[in-house]
Amino acid sequence: MKLDNKRTILIGFAFLAISAFWQVYDNIIPLILKYTFHIGDTLSGGIMALDNILALFLLPLFGAWSDRINTKRGKRTPFIFVGTILAVIFMLILPAAANAQNLPLFVGALFCTLLSMGVFRSPAVSLMPDVTPKPLRSKGNAIINLMGAVGIIAALGLIMLLVGDGDTPNYEPLFMSIAVIMLVSLVILLWKVDENKFVAERIQIEEAWGIEEEETEVDEKGNAVLPKPVKRSLTFLLLSVAFWYMAYNAVTTAFSKYATEMWGMEGGGFASALMVASIGALISFVPVGIISSKLGRKKVILFGVLLLAASFFAAFLFKTPNFGINIVFLLVGVAWASINVNSYPMVVEMCKGSDIGKFTGMYYTFSMAAQVLTPVLSGAFLEHIGYWTLFPYATVFSVIAFLTMLMVKHGDSKPQPPKGKLEAFDVDD
Repeated sequence: MKLDNKRTILIGFAFLAISAFWQVYDNIIPLILKYTFHIGDTLSGGIMALDNILALFLLPLFGAWSDRINTKRGKRTPFIFVGTILAVIFMLILPAAANAQNLPLFVGALFCTLLSMGVFRSPAVSLMPDVTPKPLRSKGNAIINLMGAVGIIAALGLIMLLVGDGDTPNYEPLFMSIAVIMLVSLVILLWKVDENKFVAERIQIEEAWGIEEEETEVDEKGNAVLPKPVKRSLTFLLLSVAFWYMAYNAVTTAFSKYATEMWGMEGGGFASALMVASIGALISFVPVGIISSKLGRKKVILFGVLLLAASFFAAFLFKTPNFGINIVFLLVGVAWASINVNSYPMVVEMCKGSDIGKFTGMYYTFSMAAQVLTPVLSGAFLEHIGYWTLFPYATVFSVIAFLTMLMVKHGDSKPQPPKGKLEAFDVDD
C-alpha cells in the first residue's frame, strides 16, 4: 500500500492557504493593534482570541455539517470554495482600515474574515483522511503539514520583504500577496481534486486490503458511542492538544512584540527566527511521518513535546538575538512537526469514517479553546509582570502536555502486512 503523494500535495493546497493566512494574522494583527490603534497587551490578547472563540462554535458545526452533505463536488469542496472567497474579500479591508486608523471598521472586517475562515477550516483538514487509507494517514498528514509549512515560509518571506521599518508601515502589499496565494491555491484545488472520485478509490483500497471500520455502538441519532477506554484516551489526547497549543500559540502570537520589546528589533526582522522554525518543520514532516509508521504515533509525540519544552526553556536564556536562537527555533520546528504529524491522525483513528468532520471539529475545538485562553493569559503576564515570562509560560504548558499524553492508550494505527510475497518489496519509504 502506497500513499499517493501527488494527490496529497494537491489536497494540501487548502492547508497551504490556511497556514499562510494565519501566519500573517498571528504576527501582524498584534502589531497593528498595539502600534496603530495603541491597544494594551491584555485587550489585544482578547481581540487575538476572537478567532479561537468563533472557532469553538464554527469548526465543530461546519465539520459535522460537511459530514452530512453530498454534492457533485463532494462534501468538503463547497465549504472550501465559499470560505476562501469570503475570507479574501474581508481580509483585504484590514490594511485599508489600519491605514485610515478606523478601529470599528478594522474589528468588523477582522470578525467577518475570521467567520469566513471558520467556514472551511474543518472541511479542508478533513479532506486528507477522507481520501487516505487509515494506515497511511500519518504520512498523509506529514505532507499536508509540509504544504502548510510552505505557506508559512512564503508568508514570513513576504513579511520580511514587504513590511517596512517603523511602528505603522503600510501593510496593503502584504495582505494583497496573501490574497493571491489563497486564490491560486483554491484554483489548483478546484482544478485538480475530484473529491468524490478520490474518496471512492480510498474505500476500494481499504476493502482490497481488508481494512474495516471498527465496530462502533451508535445512539438513536446514529452518532458513534465510543467504548470507555477509547473515550478516556480521546479525552486525554484532546487535553494534550489544548496544553501544547497553550504553549505554542503564546509564542507565535507574542513573539513579534517580544522581539521588539526585549531585543529592540524593528520591522519584520523578528520573522527570521520564525522562518527557521518553519524550515525545521518543513524538513521534518516527511521523515517524522515515516518514523511514526514504524515507532508509533504516541512515542513520536512524546519526543516532540519534550523537545518543545526544552527549546522554549533554552530560548528564555537568550538576552539578545544571535545565531544560537536560530538553532533553538529550528528545534522548535522539529518538535512541532513531531506533534502535528501524529496528533490529528490519532484523533480521527478513534472515529468512524462517516464522523471524520465531527472529530476534526472536536480536535480544533480543544486547540482553539486553548488559543482563546492563552493570548489573554500570556498577554496579562507580559503586560503586568514582564515580557521575560513568555518562554517560561510556554515551557510549563509543554511539560503539562507531556504528562497528559502519557495517559493516551489508543489511536496508533497498526501497519498493514503485505498481501503477498511480491508486495513485501513494495515500499515507499
